[in-house]
Amino acid sequence: MPAIDITVPDLTGRRAVVTGGSDGIGLRIAHRLAAAGAEVVLPVRNPAKGAAAVAGIRARVPGAAVSIRELDLSSLASVAALGEALRREGRPIHVLVNNAGLMNPPSRQTTVDGFEVQLGTNHLGHVALVARLMPLLEAGEARVVSQTSVAARRARIDWDDLQGERSYDVGRAYAASKVAIGLFGVELQRRADAGGWRLRSVVAHPGVAPTSLLASRPEIGRARDTLSVRLIRALSARGILVGTPESAALPALLAATVGDPRRDRMYGPSGPGGVGGAPGEQELYAPLRDADDAARLWTVSEQLTGLRIG
Repeated sequence: MPAIDITVPDLTGRRAVVTGGSDGIGLRIAHRLAAAGAEVVLPVRNPAKGAAAVAGIRARVPGAAVSIRELDLSSLASVAALGEALRREGRPIHVLVNNAGLMNPPSRQTTVDGFEVQLGTNHLGHVALVARLMPLLEAGEARVVSQTSVAARRARIDWDDLQGERSYDVGRAYAASKVAIGLFGVELQRRADAGGWRLRSVVAHPGVAPTSLLASRPEIGRARDTLSVRLIRALSARGILVGTPESAALPALLAATVGDPRRDRMYGPSGPGGVGGAPGEQELYAPLRDADDAARLWTVSEQLTGLRIG
């Protein structure tokens, strides 16, 4: 089977920030951006893992301009510290890929700020990051890419139990967090259009690929790989249905670099079920097309993070 790929345009002189760039899909996104000439910043929770990612990129792209910064998306204080550090550097940001994610911890957990951990990490941490970096994003007329998930296709946000405090299902909580970040990406573009903000917001999803999302994650209490990730690895290795980390990175790369993305579309794999295949434009998932939900989520997100965006 021929490899699936896209052409990434020359990004010399551009600065890109990729969350979750120390492994998996994020690492592939970061590598391709660096190979196209961008200066890539990797905010990471684990500095040693981040340093290994930088070394790997430089080994494949001699002279690549890539560096790490510290960031724990589950901590609003950590997001604030990164925002302050990057604003102090004063460099415009031309690409921001909100890629990092946490999936299916073995039990309900909360962030240091008291948020359900998947909502806090996958959505609220990225909302706070955009808010903190807004001056730099506008200065760079940035492309902001927010990664949703196939899990969001038929999911919903439970507005009466947003944090899963009364009734908790880990899979539904993950899917809701991915509806949330997708709605945020759509609403960010609406607000940018209305307010004249100098940025473009695009939603993407990677399909399904073997990454660390469902692998052993001792830091969240998952001691061994899940059955799901073992199955995904087997299918991916045989080229059956699902993608690879390399192919799963392509929708976000398209979203980050394509000339004029449509506001009513997103980018994802085009194969059966949207879990693998070549990347392309596709219709927004139904839960992401609800303008009232998007506006409501924006207000709730500002309240929870204590930040005004824009």
